[in-house]
Amino acid sequence: MAWIVPDEHARPGALQRMFVVGLRFHHLGLGGVEVTEAASGRIAGAAVWNPPGRWKSSRAAELLSVPAELLALGRAARLAGIVDDTLSQAHPEEPHWYLSEIGTGRQARGLGHGSALLRSRLRRCDAEDMPAYLESSKRGNLPYYERFGFVSTGEIRIPDGPSLWGMWREPRRS
Repeated sequence: MAWIVPDEHARPGALQRMFVVGLRFHHLGLGGVEVTEAASGRIAGAAVWNPPGRWKSSRAAELLSVPAELLALGRAARLAGIVDDTLSQAHPEEPHWYLSEIGTGRQARGLGHGSALLRSRLRRCDAEDMPAYLESSKRGNLPYYERFGFVSTGEIRIPDGPSLWGMWREPRRS
């Protein structure tokens, strides 16, 4: 995200707006959003999964989201589009659950919320005999995802930008 919005003061607001647009126009209606709760009752973490065959937004959803994306990101929307296009080209076509986003609040980090979110959906993947796919924006996170059975499919280079790493997980059969 730092590459798309380099201004560290503007980044949190732009990030929040970008996620709201993504949820509203691309993910929420697909039923793959899971959250964990902190002891206070507030949301501690969230994972956004797209079901098999639904990882790519419809043309209508893409068109409807353009004004909101421009409002959310301004000129940075062009860079976000480059990222989306590059990731789409590298995305596997085989049916799978796609982890589009996962994250926790600052106070919830290191408390197991991310692991709980992953385990929850991966149990479903296993029960449905369905693979899972994600892209990691940090090379240092690859060992974390490997603990859940993901393997790297390789580096995805964003033109004139950062790299991400595709990761695939075959379902575990009991």
